[in-house]
Amino acid sequence: MTTPRTDAIGLVLARPARMLGHEPFFGELIAGIEEVLAGEDRSLLLHVVPDHAAEIAAYRRWSAGEMVDAVVVVNVVRQDARLAILADLGLAAVVVGGPRSGLDVSNVWIDDAQAMRDAVRFLLGLGHTHVARVSGPRDLEHTHARSDAFVQECAGSAAQGTIVEGDYTEESGARSTRSLLGRPGAPTAIIYDNDVMALAGLGVAAEMGIAVPSGVSLLAWDDSALCRLSHPTLSAMTLDVHAMGQQVGACVLNRLAGGPVTAYQAALPRLSARGSTGRPAA
Repeated sequence: MTTPRTDAIGLVLARPARMLGHEPFFGELIAGIEEVLAGEDRSLLLHVVPDHAAEIAAYRRWSAGEMVDAVVVVNVVRQDARLAILADLGLAAVVVGGPRSGLDVSNVWIDDAQAMRDAVRFLLGLGHTHVARVSGPRDLEHTHARSDAFVQECAGSAAQGTIVEGDYTEESGARSTRSLLGRPGAPTAIIYDNDVMALAGLGVAAEMGIAVPSGVSLLAWDDSALCRLSHPTLSAMTLDVHAMGQQVGACVLNRLAGGPVTAYQAALPRLSARGSTGRPAA
């Protein structure tokens, strides 16, 4: 018996709904996916939930009601239970991120490790010897990739590296920055895992009377208009998220057409040096 086509692709975001208004990343990703799906008269069904348990419950409802033809999975964690559950439900899936190999589903992955090495080398090249990183949640696959590369690059250059865990929110960015800059032997450069935390760090530096970039250099991940409009402008790792969304959309259509399971590599994030990074004061 042939399963009826719904012309809908599901995307569940397990994160606070208020974050979607602050993070440009998912808006650009969704726009890219929808642009490709619309060309095939398909639509994206977006659902925002608080956690992975609610996300899995949504998958079960969609499967039982035959509401979607496939789903897009984001924010992969290590030993991610969602993928096995989707397989059991018979829902086709495409992963955004994840490793370059080893998944049983197609994915569009980013070389986060190489991008982090590029970011650290850039700051070390400016003369920084103590670099800090404000990461995203530690259970995420890409957080591990970036943190491992950060530690290895600092160790290989005999530089001091410090990692503080955040959760992508403004509050965690501000809290982490105060902790880092308020300690003896504070770092002279900080890399943030998203633009929202970096902007919060810029505000904290101003509150503490620490000049940017002479007192501390700040570098954001996931470039956005917010980074280009801040003062000083924020240096960032720039990724064409819209183009990656288009890749994801094409990957979904390929799987629905019976194409092979494939890992597609997104373009490597490039470093956009702006006003928030410079040589440390003597």
